Amino acid sequence: MKKISMAVKNRLPLILLIGCILIILLLWQTQRITPAPAVTFTTITGKIIKLAQLRGHPVIITFWATDCAGCIKEIPHLIELYNQFHPKGLEIIAVAMYYDPPSHVVAMTNARQLPYNVALDLTAEHAMAFGQVRLTPTTFLISATGNIVFQKTGTFDFIKMKQRLNNLIQG
Repeated sequence: MKKISMAVKNRLPLILLIGCILIILLLWQTQRITPAPAVTFTTITGKIIKLAQLRGHPVIITFWATDCAGCIKEIPHLIELYNQFHPKGLEIIAVAMYYDPPSHVVAMTNARQLPYNVALDLTAEHAMAFGQVRLTPTTFLISATGNIVFQKTGTFDFIKMKQRLNNLIQG
């Protein structure tokens, strides 16, 4: 019995070192910064928006569909975020998925009076550029430096998103 406990005691520093390394690697991976892709959006009104030209501003990119219940649920939150933070520099681009009929996207945009930019992704080019987005809603928060600082598949937490935007804007 004493031989086993001595063996464990002798290996304890090694076990602790390996545990610390694993924790550091895990934290490093969750803090990884990813640059936003260099994409150009065309809105439903024909406006051309190069994501790179929005540097200096926080940007929310949300992939959505008109038949997605979670997407519809997020619209009032996105409108509120836009109204509160757009005067401080926030831009929002809602990217309709390739399978969503453009007529549905235009009708929903008009019916909900979306104040932010709405783009079509007819060839799934943007979904691929952002890491093969397939599920909606999928939201990306991009910092003023052009890095993706938050990504969420599914509905985002409105209060936490407001906090993130406050932190980005206040620097």
